[in-house]
Amino acid sequence: MCQELQCSSDKQLETGLVYEAIFKATKKGMIEFVTAIWSACPELMSAEEEFTGRNPFMCAVLYRQYEIFRLLYCFSLKDSILAATDDEGNNILHMAAMAEPSARRNTIPGAAFHMQRDLQWFKDVKSIVSPSLIEAENDDGFTPQDLFVENHKGLVDQAKNWIKETTSSCTVPAILIVIIMFAAAITVRGGNNQNTSLPMFSKDKVFMLFMLSNALFLASATTSLLVFHTITSRNLEEDFLISLPQKMIIGLSSLIFSIAPMMVNFLTSLSIILDGNLWVVIPIICLVTVPVILFAWKQVHLLLAMVASTYRPRIFDRNVKPWM
Repeated sequence: MCQELQCSSDKQLETGLVYEAIFKATKKGMIEFVTAIWSACPELMSAEEEFTGRNPFMCAVLYRQYEIFRLLYCFSLKDSILAATDDEGNNILHMAAMAEPSARRNTIPGAAFHMQRDLQWFKDVKSIVSPSLIEAENDDGFTPQDLFVENHKGLVDQAKNWIKETTSSCTVPAILIVIIMFAAAITVRGGNNQNTSLPMFSKDKVFMLFMLSNALFLASATTSLLVFHTITSRNLEEDFLISLPQKMIIGLSSLIFSIAPMMVNFLTSLSIILDGNLWVVIPIICLVTVPVILFAWKQVHLLLAMVASTYRPRIFDRNVKPWM
């Protein structure tokens, strides 16, 4: 098939549905197919889609197919591809500013992740285009930045609501736990020695472990609470790129870290009260651990997703091995 493409004219390629196949493969991220076709017929890289006038790389940016877009770095006519415009005057940065098609958006959970991903795409494409394209206007008079703001108004509102709901779901249990554990910290187990006014178990290693775990828990839980408190609903688009995700990561990390000393605190407290009767302590700990693990698992999953989304490598890796 590749040999036949090399011998075909532009008219034959278009009527033979080769153009249509190229654009469908580009939108679906079929990297092997696209690479094979372009290797046999490099001029297809600058083919224009019917009705839109977009080249394959513009479609790759619009549909967030970064693996296909990376192939551009091995193309000698890269600058001309980047400078191309569609039938509505949109350049490749305008493509990055457009909202991701719904079919692709459904693959990313959470509106804040959608917003962050779109910002990452826009910033990376912006970093490789010429300054003239950054300020270029399309036929509607929109620059890429204007178009990004216009197309993401709804997504910004959804992302703000998602952040607000997520922080609320973490803040409420954090507040309750801090209050309970603070009360436990100031309540001296076993009372005080009447002669020295020191706690009766002040020299007991279990009691010292109890106080240490209490201090660690209060510090981490309070940190989490304060960080979540700084996250408000009045945020700009740019905040979803680094600022808000970093705050969420710090808050979630502190909250998850506080779970370990909380369980140690509870265990040592039971040991002191029940005088080390493990046959009673262990079953109670097992029962209490179940909901704690379920809560922690949910937060760990969210934390890992946030870290991966925020600190992943650049979307467009320029160190691409030659493929032509």
